[in-house]
Amino acid sequence: MNAVAIIQARMGSTRLPGKSLTAIAGMPALGWTVRAAGAIPGIDTVVVATSEAADDDAIRDWCRDAGVRCFRGDERDVLTRFAGAAREAGADVVMRLTGDCPFLDPAVCDQVLHLLVGGGLAYASNVDPARWPDGLDCEAMTMAALAAADAEARRPSDREHVTPYIRNHRDRFGQANLDCPLPDLWRERWTLDTPEDLAFLRAVAERLPADRPPSHVEVLRCLDAAPDLRAINGGGQRNEGFRNALIEEAETDGVAPMRGFEGSVRQLAVAERLIPLGAQTFSKSRVQFPVGAAPLFVTHGDGARVWDVDGNEYVDLVNGLLCVSLGYRDPDIDEAVRRQLGRGVSFSLSTALEAELAALMVDLVPCAEMVRFAKSGSDATSAAIRVARAATGRDGVIACGYHGWHDWYIGATSRNRGVPEAVRGLTTTVAYNDVAALERAFAERSDRVAAVIMEPANAVPPAPGYLAAVRDVAHRNGALLVFDEVITGFRFALGGAQALFGVTPDLAAFGKGMANGFPISAVVGRAELMREMEEIFFSATFGGEAVSLAAAIATVRKMQREPVIEALWRVGEALAAKTQALIDEHGLGDTIGLAGLAPWKLIQIREHPRAGAQMIKTMLIYELAARGVLGLGSHNVSYAMTGPDLAQVASAYRGAFAAIREALDSGRFAERLKVPPLQPVFRIR
Repeated sequence: MNAVAIIQARMGSTRLPGKSLTAIAGMPALGWTVRAAGAIPGIDTVVVATSEAADDDAIRDWCRDAGVRCFRGDERDVLTRFAGAAREAGADVVMRLTGDCPFLDPAVCDQVLHLLVGGGLAYASNVDPARWPDGLDCEAMTMAALAAADAEARRPSDREHVTPYIRNHRDRFGQANLDCPLPDLWRERWTLDTPEDLAFLRAVAERLPADRPPSHVEVLRCLDAAPDLRAINGGGQRNEGFRNALIEEAETDGVAPMRGFEGSVRQLAVAERLIPLGAQTFSKSRVQFPVGAAPLFVTHGDGARVWDVDGNEYVDLVNGLLCVSLGYRDPDIDEAVRRQLGRGVSFSLSTALEAELAALMVDLVPCAEMVRFAKSGSDATSAAIRVARAATGRDGVIACGYHGWHDWYIGATSRNRGVPEAVRGLTTTVAYNDVAALERAFAERSDRVAAVIMEPANAVPPAPGYLAAVRDVAHRNGALLVFDEVITGFRFALGGAQALFGVTPDLAAFGKGMANGFPISAVVGRAELMREMEEIFFSATFGGEAVSLAAAIATVRKMQREPVIEALWRVGEALAAKTQALIDEHGLGDTIGLAGLAPWKLIQIREHPRAGAQMIKTMLIYELAARGVLGLGSHNVSYAMTGPDLAQVASAYRGAFAAIREALDSGRFAERLKVPPLQPVFRIR
């Protein structure tokens, strides 16, 4: 086996021109990387891959003088350059390194190489996810995987950055990542990209041994001894060049065309033989996405993006139905989960994590004096209703909004098949922002209503005084007020919508975003009501499951520590403003509109004389998916959303609205649609 380390290097950096040959402690930055590459056990050959641009003649000359093999190729198509260098060197295995990593650790690279070869994989790295310091990046792949990427990748960013195509086709290329044993190292910045980075590296290099490549532990010890050094280049962004490439693609409508959805169709056929509907959730199934024209199964997510089984990449506007509030693979949450996995998941007794998370919620949520945890939002709302019934001695419920799948609520909707008639009659639904409708519902059954349960905000914000009026009406009639904050909690405000709007309910249910995708929910409320939990039966084997508790604690603490909620409002507002501008630009204001508050905007589609609302919504989902955006008709934004993500969504909306406008103007909308219209599960808001 011939293992070749190929080092990407060039002189034409916009942020730090000539950086590859800039001196650090008397040796060019590229020389540091070449020295480290040559010290990696198992590497047979080291090659510097630079471009054919005149500026890079200097790199060629340095390689000649240093006795280092050099390959020159296309300046922008770095993937072809790498593949050419690998072929010329006769590589069986390729390790990709970059010349802006002078503190590269040969021992870490060796582990990545061993992970690839020992595991019989096509790709291994320490960057997916990136948990090592920025500047220790290394990737290893088989020549076959590199050749396949070179032959097939079409996206400009894939050509420029070599490995995204391989990483994003996980079902095809077997791969693994080298985990970092120390927490928080991903915050370290040891790369060379700016003048500040250069100053930092020079200051650290003076404290390192000069005769050999430093280990990452030696660098850490140096920084721990002189912690002020970290401030020299603090605040730099990782992979800024890749993010800029994504923005450029999106703004020029250069998003790669979908490779098709054959893999999703094949997987659906397998799943439907084993799983009713082929999915665990209505909103994630084929009834919400057009079969054969949109993704149905994903392989992985990162930040604000997901990838489907066909290798297609999407900006995710669904975010696990609003449960992924920080973004996929958030490093702080993942680290907390790994720590807890080292201790265990489910135990025979309770853990201290339960009280720790409960204390956080009591501090943050106005109505919370006591807390009980469950696994889903439906669990939490149902437990709150049981508490209300026990506390009031009444059976009736008035509901406003969506509250889960249990009989007491779903029996009052059109999806009531299998719910006993006697149960259906116990719940009445009323319209939002309509106090008169609530008064009428109480007038019909005031002495039998245990609780009013409602989403405190949904498709529209509450009218002035509305939430307080609902509380007053409920209390005047001897009923409790329950806020369903499964969506609004830890999204609209840390203390939920009740904190945002200043109206405190008797009980509340939380879920979704409180653990960044891990399954946990909570019932909170006044202590005298919550103590009903000691008598009613609300108990489950997985109540208190420790990994989700650890994830929730880490999520809530991150929201306290960082401007997460502010970012959700800011990003949501920016996305809504751009979307509305594009709606207006295409003359679709009479048909498509936005509703709700910024962290959770809903797209409202009205009937058009030439197309029904569901036809238009289906085309919107179809056209967005074709342009690399996964959506269900709402803006479920996450903290991880960045400029490239927003640019791609805007580009996708521009194309989708243009297609809808053209189809409406043609008078042949059904022909333009290409897929059968999707049907709603049932109407809630």
